[in-house]
Amino acid sequence: MALIKEINGSRPVFGSDCFLAETATVIGDVITGDHCSIWFNAVIRGDVHYIRIGHNVNIQDGVVIHGTWKKSPVNIGNNVSIAHNAIVHGCTIHDNVLIGMGSIIMDDAILESNTVIASGAVVTKGTRVPEGSVYAGLPAKKIKTAGKDLIKGEVERIAHAYKTYAGWYKEDQ
Repeated sequence: MALIKEINGSRPVFGSDCFLAETATVIGDVITGDHCSIWFNAVIRGDVHYIRIGHNVNIQDGVVIHGTWKKSPVNIGNNVSIAHNAIVHGCTIHDNVLIGMGSIIMDDAILESNTVIASGAVVTKGTRVPEGSVYAGLPAKKIKTAGKDLIKGEVERIAHAYKTYAGWYKEDQ
């Protein structure tokens, strides 16, 4: 069973049909939509600011999501995939976004819809990633436009695949 912890009077609230791995940790002012999955060793800490997560979001193994005290909350849209060991801190992520493995998204960054952040990229404080962009590097910069094939073939495919994977684990429970 995942560690679900109330802090300062706030307890996480989960939508319907969500999967939480046994070693996931979710603390405080966190609300998720439906069909979300929070995988092994992911930590979502809504202790210093709120965290809002849309529908069909997968938060993969080792991800850390946190905000900045009274300044920068986390808002995540629908159909978002946050890959293994990424850090999402005090930022806004719109719909249909893929955040690659080991990426870091810093305070007050805004990732508009239909974007891809490459593995290992660092999106620095206050960066706005325009809709339909692919960003990579340190600091992350636009490297190309995300075409329909990339959005359908990767962003949407991965979001839907994790819904299937979560179903495998729920069957075992």
